[in-house]
Amino acid sequence: MKAKRSMLNLGFGLVSQVITIILGFFIPRLIMVNYGSEANGLISSIGQIISYLALLEAGVGAASLQALYKPVSTNDRGQINSILAATSSYFKKTGIYYFFAVLLLAVIYPFVVSSEIDKLSIMVIILFTGMGGAINYYFQGKFRVLLIAEGKSYVETTIVTIANILNNVVRIYLLMQGVDIIAVQASFFVLTVLQIVAFYIYMKRNYKWMDLSLKPDFAAISQKNSVLVHEISYLVFRNTDVLILTIFTNLKVVSIFVMYKMIFTIVDNIVQTVNGSVKSALGQSYHGDRNTFVKFYDAYEIYFMGLIFSILTVVYIVILPFMELYTAGVNDVNYIDYWLPLLFVIVKLLTNARTSSNNLITIAGHFRNTQFRSILESVINIGASILFVSFFGIYGVLMGSIAALLYRTIDIVVYANKELLGRSSWVTFRRWLINVVIFTAVVLLTNLLDLHISSYAGVLIWAAVLGIIVLPIYYTVGSLMEREVFLYAWNYSRRFRDKLRPGRRKVSASQTQGG
Repeated sequence: MKAKRSMLNLGFGLVSQVITIILGFFIPRLIMVNYGSEANGLISSIGQIISYLALLEAGVGAASLQALYKPVSTNDRGQINSILAATSSYFKKTGIYYFFAVLLLAVIYPFVVSSEIDKLSIMVIILFTGMGGAINYYFQGKFRVLLIAEGKSYVETTIVTIANILNNVVRIYLLMQGVDIIAVQASFFVLTVLQIVAFYIYMKRNYKWMDLSLKPDFAAISQKNSVLVHEISYLVFRNTDVLILTIFTNLKVVSIFVMYKMIFTIVDNIVQTVNGSVKSALGQSYHGDRNTFVKFYDAYEIYFMGLIFSILTVVYIVILPFMELYTAGVNDVNYIDYWLPLLFVIVKLLTNARTSSNNLITIAGHFRNTQFRSILESVINIGASILFVSFFGIYGVLMGSIAALLYRTIDIVVYANKELLGRSSWVTFRRWLINVVIFTAVVLLTNLLDLHISSYAGVLIWAAVLGIIVLPIYYTVGSLMEREVFLYAWNYSRRFRDKLRPGRRKVSASQTQGG
């Protein structure tokens, strides 16, 4: 069941990402062409700042998720309801804070940012951008946590994907008609709120046993403040760069940055989709047989890391040709920069390739033990980014992130291996080193080949060809270097395939008996 749900999560998640990617590519370009780079920078800047409000959910959401893994694995509905009651109570209380935080941002932001867009328009855009999230947070947060803990992320993915399709189609139509940008964001607000109805209907039909009137188990989510520290660190890396550029540079520089970030955010989303599809299985497996969990964990780390490196290898090779095509006709600022892709790739490798180790710390519930490390990571990132942006401009914020990530990634890998697995961290660092060597070799080879990409079709074809070649290289080398892990993964996948073909097993059994 766990494996089946993981595959459903992965399948639905990837389909969702493909649809979102295809539709999402149209919107930034339409904004830049019709309203200018400054408007694009403004929308992106507001979106990144509002995402900080997710911190209100971050601590209790992750703490509740970790607390739910065990009762979900034993189907203890009484304990599940008690944890959800505590979670719901917290969401309702902080939902009010979320609402007023959006109002405060709408009042202050227009007087802080330097923009030719009038202040009233900026205020209204902020309200439409933020209020949808506030309402969703208040009503559906607890439902989302339960679905993830049960390995049913595909349900949330389906609802959100349908909403995103409608949202993007409406926004694209309005942008092509040259409608005021305020009306565009208003449509985003309306369609975001409609998700609440869909979640409510699903939960009412499929979770009739849910009872939030039980005594809340606040002790189960007592680590929410420690979890919050870790989530702040994560959000710092996702959003602080845009905020610092907004304050220390201008919205056109922000627009350049977010165009590259748009591509690498897609990578993040794909990676998190794959990770989310397996994380619940890892979380439930952690409370079972220790040896089985370690084998599962090692297989996941090797092949997940290989996936990350292969995706970023392909993106690094095709991103500049794509950017030349995507920003053609936008002449108010130069979007082609040869250093940004390299810096972004380093940041994303350090961020995403440590995911397996970070998962282990989260699943084990070692939030409080590692919170100081997260605080230090955030301090290094913010301090170094502000310092470097003064000297290196747009490159400075990425250099600041790299400085902090070098410290924290090493720390996470060492902690996960030494404290939780009781082994040398060289096991993971060796896997990193092998993948870095492959990445360097592939990039150097493609530079020698001097690929000529002059159309969107060329970008897609070369990305597909490179992906087909590169992913097997990473996986083959990883399998050859760690034969035992490969054999475990192979047997695991074979058993899973057999479960999906029960009819074939019955035929085989009857043939064996007849012989």
